[in-house]
Amino acid sequence: MPNLAYEIAARQTGARLIAGVDEVGRGPLSGPVVAAAVILDRNNIPDGLRDSKKLTQKRREALFPAILASAKVSIASASVEEIDKINILNATFLAMRRALGGLDVPADHALIDGNRVPPDLPCDASAIVGGDDRSLSIAAASIVAKVTRDRLMVDLAQQFPGYGWETNAGYGTAQHLKALLSLGVTPHHRRSFRPVHNMLYQEF
Repeated sequence: MPNLAYEIAARQTGARLIAGVDEVGRGPLSGPVVAAAVILDRNNIPDGLRDSKKLTQKRREALFPAILASAKVSIASASVEEIDKINILNATFLAMRRALGGLDVPADHALIDGNRVPPDLPCDASAIVGGDDRSLSIAAASIVAKVTRDRLMVDLAQQFPGYGWETNAGYGTAQHLKALLSLGVTPHHRRSFRPVHNMLYQEF
């Protein structure tokens, strides 16, 4: 279960405000990549924070407002157009930079989920593999990012029905791939991703 060990270690180096940063949406065929930065209040941490993928939707939805009410939170994204232009890795880094830059109070140190620290961050940072289930701050960020993106994909599903985005969040499920063939490519599909790219530029 996640704890505050990484946050405590960062404070021992002189950092005062430590932000956990995580993203959601690197793998889907459609929709933006969303990142969140969260600075927890050590005296008011919601119970049950952990990797958003290991929580039920109901539990994530319950924790989401609790995190927003008790912590400093910034949410940002990189668009489908940006993903196609600069690739998904760089778009993920861009969303993370935006999330950190959007905090009302700048962080002194960022704990980044993953194995790489994005370039040009506004503060020092450490990368933590599996951080969303090791650091409470990153766990909180993972929940905020996932709930935000899932809600966005539900909204987009109302505008573009048939792809199943309200349940698959844009990932390449059988239903989604079948709908791509029958309904075609929408403005929210990532044209640089192979199944979409192949549909647009190769004959079947």
